[in-house]
Amino acid sequence: MPRYQHASYGGESVTLQNNHLRLDVYKRLTGWGWGELSDQSGRFIAVLDHLGELLLRDQEIPMRLEAQSYEQRSVPSGQQLIFHVESLLIKEKLRGTSFENWINYPLTEHAMRGVVTITLDADVPILRLSYRLISQANQYARYVRGPWLKIGQDAFGTQKDDAIFPGVEWLLSDEWSSGTDWFKDPWALRVIPHPNKVAIPLMALSYQQTGIGLAWDPNTVVSQWFNTRQQNPQPVFASPNFVDRRNNHLFGLMIPSVDVESHENAIWADPPLELHPEQRIDFDAEVFLTGGDSLSVVVNWIQRHGLPQPQARWPLPDALDRIARAYDTRFWRDGEGFGNAQRSNGFHPSAPRFLDDYLKRDPESPLALSLRRKLDWCRTQPGFREAPRSNRLRGNRDELLKQGRQLAGYQREDGSFPFDPDGRHWVKDDFVVAREYLEPMGKAHDTALDISITPVIELLTLAEATGEDAFRQAAHRALDYCLPLKRPEGGDFWETPLHSPNLLAAGHAAVAYELGYRAFNDERYRAQAIHWIRSLLPFTHLWQPRNLPMLYNTKPCLCASDWYFANWVRDHVQWEVLETFAQSLHFGIDWSTIDPDIDWRRVQEGVTTAALRWMIDHTEDNWRPHNLPDTLPAYQAGLMDDLFADTHNTTTGNYGGAGIMPDVIAVNILGLLNQRAAG
Repeated sequence: MPRYQHASYGGESVTLQNNHLRLDVYKRLTGWGWGELSDQSGRFIAVLDHLGELLLRDQEIPMRLEAQSYEQRSVPSGQQLIFHVESLLIKEKLRGTSFENWINYPLTEHAMRGVVTITLDADVPILRLSYRLISQANQYARYVRGPWLKIGQDAFGTQKDDAIFPGVEWLLSDEWSSGTDWFKDPWALRVIPHPNKVAIPLMALSYQQTGIGLAWDPNTVVSQWFNTRQQNPQPVFASPNFVDRRNNHLFGLMIPSVDVESHENAIWADPPLELHPEQRIDFDAEVFLTGGDSLSVVVNWIQRHGLPQPQARWPLPDALDRIARAYDTRFWRDGEGFGNAQRSNGFHPSAPRFLDDYLKRDPESPLALSLRRKLDWCRTQPGFREAPRSNRLRGNRDELLKQGRQLAGYQREDGSFPFDPDGRHWVKDDFVVAREYLEPMGKAHDTALDISITPVIELLTLAEATGEDAFRQAAHRALDYCLPLKRPEGGDFWETPLHSPNLLAAGHAAVAYELGYRAFNDERYRAQAIHWIRSLLPFTHLWQPRNLPMLYNTKPCLCASDWYFANWVRDHVQWEVLETFAQSLHFGIDWSTIDPDIDWRRVQEGVTTAALRWMIDHTEDNWRPHNLPDTLPAYQAGLMDDLFADTHNTTTGNYGGAGIMPDVIAVNILGLLNQRAAG
């Protein structure tokens, strides 16, 4: 007997089953069907609510697509069920009832027909769904729904361990998607986001160490008529399912797809979708199960589908030379040093962190000789600055001991470090402004992954330099404190909600736990290092629209700056993931060796070559400042060329924010070239 309580059972069922997954498809009183998905232990996981659904503009009642019979057959890949479906005729269903005399829907023919094929792979827990639907008339649709998966329905309900909608949501426990934990309205609502905002075409949820995913190809053309725009699969994600207001979680695909941000989150399209006779509507998707959490679902998808080939704007050696030439020309000012023209005090006697290694490649070239002279001059100046974010220790042993003792002094007995927004964590006044005009983004004395794990890197480095065991033990306590944490949080604490999902925190934790593994030979730390480096993946674009390059662009976090001033579901930031790989290079961490199930060298190459797209070229006129509006003339004069932009808009393709010095790109290029040379 079926377990789904919201369908009228017609007394027949058919099953697809292998050693990992079971799908029971049931016949309603009106036709096949709906499906119930169970795992290898027989635990009920999810309901496939229908075989398609159509809502027309002039008929309030949705029409399911149902079949009167089915075919079952074996194919080389596994087992298959084939349903020849037709949309319900509401007029027929009302005939002979009390409604017939006062409700008269004019449709006397099926509005849509087609074939739905469900294939269960032979040896893996993957269901492949194919919808080949055909409009039968000129008509206007509020929506056409394809796969519509209700997870937990009549089973575990709204419970979950976690859920990931890459680039959009990372939820724990009873957190709501589209919640206001890290956004305020109108940005909080993201149940039907612009497809470009989705980093990986996948929705994932886990409960009691079973993960379920729904995946699709976002560049598939679901439908198009010659005089209307292309429709691509539009994801719908609600956890819990506030769309239907039911005790489940919703993963769905539908059309129309969102084309501009102002059309997001529309369950019913207005204006409606124009359909024509013989117009095709094709959905393809896969539903699959894994062991583990939602991150395991993401990793499973990557392992099966592979990582895309990076697309470089220039060959890496040419890009490296281009950056070096920029430092030799527009990023240099005689008598002042290296820098850029964005600010009046933007040049300083400093050491670009890639430069020493770059000069070793071809030390006698004219460019290298010119840069050597500039670097030597900088090092003679009283205000000389070492390379930023280089993890280099400064000072003699007594100074390093003082530095380490001060840092360790912040640690609490449980191993955590407290958040101090008005003290040592003060970077800029965003926190002050946000808590005064609305509410705090984080509470003083609270903690988060990044707040407690970043000191580990410094403490272990100081312990190695000084031999001070107290620093090692402080790092050990912090590592142990963070062991239960599973979602990266806190990395952009200076402008975003403290507990929001964050890429920079994932990178810091990965490096810290790998250094902890080296220091203490604790296998738990190696496992955590792998978990945290994999946590970069849900923030990373592993697809791109055909007309908008964004492959390997990254979201910094899934939240908003200062509650209102930047939307990090819409916008990309690239410097943070570049910093993660640069820091890994500094410590000699090779993630491809540590975690060989993921091609981390390809990921690093991807995010590095993506950053080349971000390098400014004023002739392309695709960058605009938003926080430094007075820099536009410098940009238009070409003085900012070869800086890389702070942000990228997923929906417009435009770049914005401040220009960032490209030395971190060069560091990553050098690391990649050295890896190639080493084989």
